[in-house]
Amino acid sequence: MSSKRVLLLGGHGKVSMLLTPLLVSRGWHVTSVIRDVSQKDDILSTVKNSFGKVEVDVLVSSLEDVKSKMDAQQVIEQSKPSCVVFSAGMLRSCVSMMSAGAGGKGGPSRTQAIDRDSCMHFIRATADTASITKFLLISYTGSRRTQAPWWTEEDWKGTQEVNNGVLKNYYPAKLASDECLTAIASRRIDVQAIVLRPGILTDEKGSGSVSLGKTKARGSVSREDVAAVAAELIDSEARGWFDLLEGTEPIANAVQRVIQDKVDCVEGEDVEGMIQREFGLGTRILPIQKLTFGSTTPPSPHYHLDASQPPIDCSAITPSHSSKPYLYHF
Repeated sequence: MSSKRVLLLGGHGKVSMLLTPLLVSRGWHVTSVIRDVSQKDDILSTVKNSFGKVEVDVLVSSLEDVKSKMDAQQVIEQSKPSCVVFSAGMLRSCVSMMSAGAGGKGGPSRTQAIDRDSCMHFIRATADTASITKFLLISYTGSRRTQAPWWTEEDWKGTQEVNNGVLKNYYPAKLASDECLTAIASRRIDVQAIVLRPGILTDEKGSGSVSLGKTKARGSVSREDVAAVAAELIDSEARGWFDLLEGTEPIANAVQRVIQDKVDCVEGEDVEGMIQREFGLGTRILPIQKLTFGSTTPPSPHYHLDASQPPIDCSAITPSHSSKPYLYHF
């Protein structure tokens, strides 16, 4: 069985339909999760005319029925992925603003069930699945608690108006998932956690060039370019939050730049707060300088505080995913 296996959640969404053939062309086997068997032919049609051997499976499973981490784990076990992409229920209309999720379709309860609950169940199930080493979540540029340091006051005011207005149900659901993935990644440092955060989605033809990383607060980008950036990120060593708008930099160059420059749009957010909300307020933080390692370097089965103390299990101590990489959590 190929080690390059993607579980694509929300497989019938517009971005997912564009992403599927891109991943197959890069050697990935895709398991596309859809809610209705009638959507199966649409999925297969994206690749059957392009490749000799169709490396796509279709799994009929409603994400609204994923009520627990165990439910998510059952879906994962059917596909045995090394990478999970959550692109479920993408917003269908540019008028609705921004990017991913149920986006209010079906009301607040459906938004919470898919964009928050189901997504977080899959994130937590991923944390318990050693074979999964990548998780890409499609979010949107305004999903944050505080003003991005590179935004203007006007940018932030406009973002808050959208979040508290048309996206008042969607915003907290999406933010909860983004923060959950970031917190989980602090415990499983071998997982590449990627939050791709496009602006307003359009159906225009992709240009192949974008603005990626610390972008303006508002703008648009084609779904075709979102899919192309997602495919490039999945095949890279990138990790972190990446805002995405239309731009002039070729996609491959943009991805390499954010990796080389260690760009992470989580900057300005309270990552330690995310970790405490996910794992409990009792989480303590100590500087790495207090730690000395034995004969192996992290991640190793055990860490040592010093030679006179017994080893501490790896599950109890891991680096944080933040702008302060010297922090470890007990």
